[in-house]
Amino acid sequence: MKSSTSTVLASALVLGLLPLNAHASLPGASLSLWWAVPFAGILLSIALGPLLFAHFWHKNYGKVALMWAILCAVPLYIFFDSTTSTQALAHALIGDYVPFIIFVGSLYVVAGGIHLRGSFLGRPVLNTGFLLVGAVLANFMGTTGAAMLLIRPLIEANKKRHYQMHTYIFFIFIVANIAGSLTPLGDPPLFLGFLRGVTFFWTAEHLLLVTGLAVGLLLCVYFLVDTILFNKEVKANPSLLETKEKIPFGIEGSVNFILLACIVGAVLMSGFWKTGVEYHVLGVHLALESIIRDGIFLTAGILSLLLTRKEYREANQFSWEPILEVGKLFFGIFVTIVPVLEMLRAGHEGAFAPLVSLVTGADGQPVNAAFFWLTGMLSSFLDNAPTYLAFFNLAGGDPQLLMTKEAHTLMAISMGAVFMGAMTYIGNAPNFMVVSIVQNRGIKMPTFFGYMIWSYGILIPIFLMLTWLFLM
Repeated sequence: MKSSTSTVLASALVLGLLPLNAHASLPGASLSLWWAVPFAGILLSIALGPLLFAHFWHKNYGKVALMWAILCAVPLYIFFDSTTSTQALAHALIGDYVPFIIFVGSLYVVAGGIHLRGSFLGRPVLNTGFLLVGAVLANFMGTTGAAMLLIRPLIEANKKRHYQMHTYIFFIFIVANIAGSLTPLGDPPLFLGFLRGVTFFWTAEHLLLVTGLAVGLLLCVYFLVDTILFNKEVKANPSLLETKEKIPFGIEGSVNFILLACIVGAVLMSGFWKTGVEYHVLGVHLALESIIRDGIFLTAGILSLLLTRKEYREANQFSWEPILEVGKLFFGIFVTIVPVLEMLRAGHEGAFAPLVSLVTGADGQPVNAAFFWLTGMLSSFLDNAPTYLAFFNLAGGDPQLLMTKEAHTLMAISMGAVFMGAMTYIGNAPNFMVVSIVQNRGIKMPTFFGYMIWSYGILIPIFLMLTWLFLM
């Protein structure tokens, strides 16, 4: 009886995994939800590993990520031909992961060479000022660049504070996510929209009010919370206000600002300059301008390491662990997400059809609120750039129509992809990097689910209000 049951279960598993037809690319419409198991597995590992098996996790998280990647990749080669499987993985790794890690890594290295010197005390006004400056910078150097530039001096300013966790949580909300929604430089989904025809200033024109309201509300909530906690600390420890040594404000490692400008310029160059020259690697089309862009990123990172004085990085307590953690975990995420994105791209024909159907009303018109929430909630766990593209295409994929007649639909997709990256630690790459840097300084941060209690409790009411004001 036990053997018979096992046979039935095994048969059901195989039938769920087998494709219905042979295609040159993964047939998203034919994939069952079984294909999402490795992706769900790596998400649960990231969520529960540090909580339940902290010692094992911190020593072996890279191996765990590799295990889930293998559990996704091997079935691809079993149930699909080698060309299809290789091309699917190559698109994820060569086309997406490698440029992603080069970009994030170069920003991490360059920003880590800039040291802001001064006698900072993390008063509520100063901390709120840090968040506001980060919100502005996020639109010019990206959420990753702004986060990496400001997180270390913010930590330094608050090193005497007892209550610090909330500051870095709001930093993730604002600087690492929501604020970067006004230009294509701010966040990768918007840059992909720019590459597909959305004009450079469209996002600023249409999202300025909604982004300003969201960031403004968060700054007000943060200032209120930080003021209450700061006053409580001062009452318990009046010496907190004492500064033994006055250090004049200064910026060290300023050569890195030039390198940051080169990185930003390279991003813009790859969007505006079309050489028409392409190279093909394992079925992946690599445009010459993209190769040059990534070369500039690498060069900037190498020059930063060579030109920045060692003591500046030491003052920042610079270490490689945060970027290594991002690199290892996101390798697993980028591999396991391959079938999930194909299922999502299949739209009404795929396993996620019940979700996709929610974005279209009975009259055939787009439901903008649903576009916002579905794009957003999926972006909280999936890579927000391809999720943006999936819903961009689901909305018709015509940039001229989406920028004019259906502007609110494009607003909803853009807001969801950028804003809700703040909902989880894996919603956006700088989230993970900020957490890793903070924890490396010995500062306690919430667990994966603990952070979600903060994000859902604070952000969901704001997002509901934005939906009512702008998308209904």
